Amino acid sequence: MTDHSAAALVPVRVSPLGRAREIVFSSPMVMLATVILVLIVLSAILAPWIVPHDPVRLAPAARLKPPGGEFWLGTDAFGRDLFSRIIYGGRISLVVGVAAAIIAVTLGLLLGLLAGYLRWIDAVLMRMVDGLMAIPSILLAIAIVSLWGAGIWTVLVAITIPEVPRVVRLVRSIVLSAREEPYVEAAIAAGSSTGLIMRRHLVPNTIAPLIVQGTYICASAILTEAILSFLGAGINPETPSWGNIMAEGRIYFQINPGIVLWPGLAVSVAILSINLLGDAVRDALDPRMAKRGIER
Repeated sequence: MTDHSAAALVPVRVSPLGRAREIVFSSPMVMLATVILVLIVLSAILAPWIVPHDPVRLAPAARLKPPGGEFWLGTDAFGRDLFSRIIYGGRISLVVGVAAAIIAVTLGLLLGLLAGYLRWIDAVLMRMVDGLMAIPSILLAIAIVSLWGAGIWTVLVAITIPEVPRVVRLVRSIVLSAREEPYVEAAIAAGSSTGLIMRRHLVPNTIAPLIVQGTYICASAILTEAILSFLGAGINPETPSWGNIMAEGRIYFQINPGIVLWPGLAVSVAILSINLLGDAVRDALDPRMAKRGIER
């Protein structure tokens, strides 16, 4: 083997920033999704400084105004500026989505590691997981909110609980496959502690799949929060959220369709952007996808 061919086989390390740049610029659709998602996040963070009106101030004289110069997207049945409420509603959706993804991935990782590595825990834990997965997630969320009352923390718990079993099953399958690898068996034979084996040899195998799974959980949580709020089982009606705006405007849909269409469009665009970005991350982190790209 020549020096040139040997050098060609040496893997090239890519920095996290370089990998992120590759993901973002992998296709025009992913670039557009990233730009839209960044704009949604920035608008939610900077909402107090960019909205033209107070999103909760009642103005009966301006109720159901069409889009115009003063009210960019019109007003709702209580005279509140629709654009300001949609911008503030994005804060609730993003907080719920990101928090649900982080909590579900963290809990799912811990439980999945235990289930995949410790056989005596696996039998009991996975039966509980199977039981939770047998209950429709939206019905379970409605039941939890009905028991504990509406509020952002209750909604967050109600959305997170159905997502944890999916992460547990994903991590468990990865751990069951990885624990049969020679390097894990060698670590066990060398007397390494269980915690060290999990931290050094098992957790790194789960990072890439969990990142992808986290994006899907975030998108699912945003949609579920909107559904719960639309059904009246989510965030308090006084708090602007995309689901609440649609729920309040459905009665006046024929008079002013924008009350439902604009927040619905915000939900759809946010979820689509997150899913496109999640697909790009999956393609970049999946070795099989990378191999296909090299072959092409």
